[in-house]
This record gives sequence, C-alpha cells and structure tokens, in this order.
Amino acid sequence: MHKRRNKTAAFAAAVVSAVLVLTACSAGGGGGGTSTDAKTDGTSAGGKTVVTFWQQKFEDYQGVWFKKYVDAYNASQDKVSIDYQVIPADTWAQKLQAAQAAGKQPDVATTNYGNIAAGVADGKFAALDDYMPAKSFSDIKDNVASFVTIGGKHYAYPMLVEPSTVLYYNTDLVTAAGLDPKSPPTSWAELIDWSKKLTSGDVKGMTIASTAADLGWSSWGLQYNACGHLPVSDDWSKAVATDPCFGKLLDFYKTLYQNNLIPQQPKVGYADGSPYGGGEVAMMAGGSWVIGQLKADFPAMLAKTMVAPFPSIDGDQTKPTATLGGWTLTLDSKAKDPQAAAGFIQYLLAGDPAIMADFFKAAGYSKYTVRTSVDEALAKDPDASADPFMKSISDKVVAYGKQEPSYPWDIALAFGTAIESAMKGTDTVEGSLATADTAINGVIQKQSLAGTAPKK
Repeated sequence: MHKRRNKTAAFAAAVVSAVLVLTACSAGGGGGGTSTDAKTDGTSAGGKTVVTFWQQKFEDYQGVWFKKYVDAYNASQDKVSIDYQVIPADTWAQKLQAAQAAGKQPDVATTNYGNIAAGVADGKFAALDDYMPAKSFSDIKDNVASFVTIGGKHYAYPMLVEPSTVLYYNTDLVTAAGLDPKSPPTSWAELIDWSKKLTSGDVKGMTIASTAADLGWSSWGLQYNACGHLPVSDDWSKAVATDPCFGKLLDFYKTLYQNNLIPQQPKVGYADGSPYGGGEVAMMAGGSWVIGQLKADFPAMLAKTMVAPFPSIDGDQTKPTATLGGWTLTLDSKAKDPQAAAGFIQYLLAGDPAIMADFFKAAGYSKYTVRTSVDEALAKDPDASADPFMKSISDKVVAYGKQEPSYPWDIALAFGTAIESAMKGTDTVEGSLATADTAINGVIQKQSLAGTAPKK
C-alpha cells in the first residue's frame, strides 16, 4: 500500500508524526463503508457488536476492494457489524492521536510495519495470537513473520509487501547498446559498466535516488547488501556508520553521479518512475509500485521493460538489495470486543486465499503476498501467471528482502545525508561517514535509544 509516488512525502510526514515510511500512499479525501449508530458500549441500535475499522486512504482501487469485502462480511454476520471509515493520509496521524486521547480509537486500523514496534512498546496493540488460530500465523512467509512479531507474539497481521528496490531496464536500448537483455548486471561493477554503455545523448544510463530524503530509506537494502547491517548497532546503543564497507556503498553512488550516468538534477523523487517511463533513462532503480505506474501511465513501455533484482556488491543475488515495506491490520489493546475485531482481521487477511488474491489482481500485481496459501492461489490464476513481472520480483527480490528498520527517521536521514554529500562531492567519503556517525550517536543520546531496539 505504498502510494507510490509520494514516498518521500510520507517519510517527511513520518518525521513529524511518526507515520510511515516512504514509504506511502496517495493522499486524498474519502470516507465510507458501512457505518452504524453505535452506542458507547460498542453495540448498535440493532443489538449487533460494532467493530470500528479505520483505513488510511490509499489508491482508489484499494478503497473499492476494502469496501467490497467489508460489505460482504457485514452481510454474512448476525451479531457483528463493521463500521468502516476511510481517513485521508494527510490527516491520519492527527485524527488517530485525537481519537486515542479521547478514548475513541478504532478497534482495527491499517498500520505499517515500521510503527508496530513503537505501538507495542506504548501498549497500543493487542497480541492477535489470543484471538486467531495458530494456522493463520504459520501461513505467513518466514521472512515476513518477524516483521509483525515482538517477544514471540504477533501484534499485527500482514497484508502485503513492496520491495523498495528493483532494477528496471529498457530492452530496446539495451539491445541497441550491444548488451544482452536476458543477462542483466548482477554486480555493482557490471551495473556501472552498463550505465556507461547506455548513456547516450540526452538519455542517461541509470536513475537512482540522489537526495538525502530519498537516500535515507531507498538505500536500506543496499546498506544491508554492503555490510550485512545498518549504520547503528542492533541494540541501538551506538553508531557504526564508519564501518569501511559503507565506504564502498558511498563510492558506488559517487561513481554513478560524478560520471554523469544518472540525472544530475532530477525533476521527481525516487518513488516516481516517470523518468524511466518517459524514456529519459535506460535503467531505473525503483520500488515495485512503479509497475502500477507504468501500467497506468506508460503502457507502451511495458512490452520493452524487463525487471531483475538490483545488482549486489559482489554479484551474489541471494544477498538482500531491497527492504520490504507494507501494511498490516492491528487490533487495538482497548478494543471493546477484541474477539469480534480479530474475527474481521481473520476473515479479510488470513482467511480464504481468494480474497487476498483478488486484492493483488486489483493492484496490477505491483504488490506482493505474505502468505504461502495466497501464492498458491495466484499460481493457479492465469492472469497472475501471465504477468511479466510478478514471479520474477516475488521469487528473486521479495524472497531475499529485509524488513524496513523501525529506528527513528533521524538516523536514516543522517545516513542519507552522508550518501548525498559523498556522491555530490561536498565532502569525502570518509568525512561523510564520520559526520553521519556523530549525528547518529547524537540521536541515540537525545532520544535515549540505547537498548530500546525491539526484541523479536
């Protein structure tokens, strides 16, 4: 449910309100579903238990999908009614905080992965294990289950993942440059070589994030790729940004920028794939959400586009190059009837695989399933099987993706600033990393982060 064209804006909002990363859905008005006149005890005039469900406003098709299944669920229930409300993304944090302060928070809400740990620490979410069958959790893919698990319990049920970094390339331009589109680059050195050969006239060989705000989050997968860890210790007690392996990452970005292989002054941010769709670049680092944008805005580009895992530092494609963002449903710890609320979560996200398969079809297969049973359902769907991108991204990118970190955005921004300063030459690689190290340690001290990292 990443918006997918204002991920940077979402992160900017996260700095202020602590609501998601990048990642991330288009803002807009909206509201509706199946509202009822609920009493303060959580029952309607008709005697049904009312479960309030708040959905952050995402792309329009998602609202259609949510309403379809809320209506179907309500029609099937004699004792429960879902009061479904869509909240604009730009007012989500404010309205949710106000509702919590007044004791009127929703029983169920959409929550991104990055906010789960903090919510658990603040006592906002109830463990779903007490209300949902164990088989629902065993269906979650192994590398995603940890995203919603704190202290051995599941505090959210995942809906989808979106990898932050995929390599897109124009097969016509690749062939014209004498390169083989069936053998894309697998290492950073090979990517730089391709970028040089594909840079011609007004067309750059590559596009990738180049501003601190975008680099802060879009480089997480490559940080893991270069070092096997992020620039802060696992327990958040100290910065480790001066680890020499991070120097190799900054050198990679610096080479792309200072050799004019990427746009020097991009008109849009990383989350927007229009430079690639419009033919301004031959290759693109972009999130999976760009597929939806290409299908909607640049359909002629689809036939000459191929995707691959983003190259690895050493060519090992089993190492992560992308982090996985996405959305879940959480159960409020003060829900009036937690069993009834969890029953809705079970129905929508953990029940019949056909329900979620329908979501991914509506998404144009630009988002990816977190359940083995839904994978199996999609494998039997001719439309899903025919999609030119889904299987490659699911098998080669999502399978090796890492969770987006839950530490404060200030840490991510400090490291993003280091990448930008090195790639644009305002500081040396060593100086940029030293500045980031100092800044991250400052964040740790000011926010008393040492030892507060969530324990799985």
